[in-house]
Amino acid sequence: MLYGFIQIDTMTTYTKDFELLDPVKFPKGKKRKADSGTEKGNVSAEKLVKIQIPSTLKKQLVDDWEFITQQNKLVKLPRSPTVDDILTKYLEYRSKKDGMMTDSVGEILNGIRCYFDKALPVILLYKKERQQYHEAVSDNVSPSSVYGAEHLLRLFVKLPELLAYVKIEEETLIRLQQKLLDFLRFLQKNQGTFFLSAYDGPKASEGSGKDKES
Repeated sequence: MLYGFIQIDTMTTYTKDFELLDPVKFPKGKKRKADSGTEKGNVSAEKLVKIQIPSTLKKQLVDDWEFITQQNKLVKLPRSPTVDDILTKYLEYRSKKDGMMTDSVGEILNGIRCYFDKALPVILLYKKERQQYHEAVSDNVSPSSVYGAEHLLRLFVKLPELLAYVKIEEETLIRLQQKLLDFLRFLQKNQGTFFLSAYDGPKASEGSGKDKES
């Protein structure tokens, strides 16, 4: 499998709250202390896969951080379109543009969906979102059928770190990077349709008490 890059085991040994790290730039003075440190078990910078997030999507990530951590708001669930919907729309877009449906694109999209479903509760949620997750996602419901572009974009912040643990040939890695960048450009092109311009509030504060933060 050319694009069989999914390594679920790398995400089952720890759970941590989502952190918005560089290359995304925080508004001056608002970067959290935890973001500047290196954590035990992190891979070295030279091993990280480079995924260039477009500038408008970087701003989307900062707005996302602001809404949740500073304004105590949440993304209203279920989202529309969902992650599943967005992946399907991208597949249709590529099939129409290429004149055919390629196995490699379908494989990458299935990988993104699988990675998202496994990574979301482990590393893609801010602390204030965890109660909402437990209320919105049951055992027989996948996160990709509930969450949308806001949380999908967070996956691309974490992908370089996660892919660093996977053995991929350099030629295959270059093609994978190109396809992931094309998907990000698709998100950027449809940013006004896929992403919320405002979140619900102030519901996040309900689950942010000390007894629910662990």
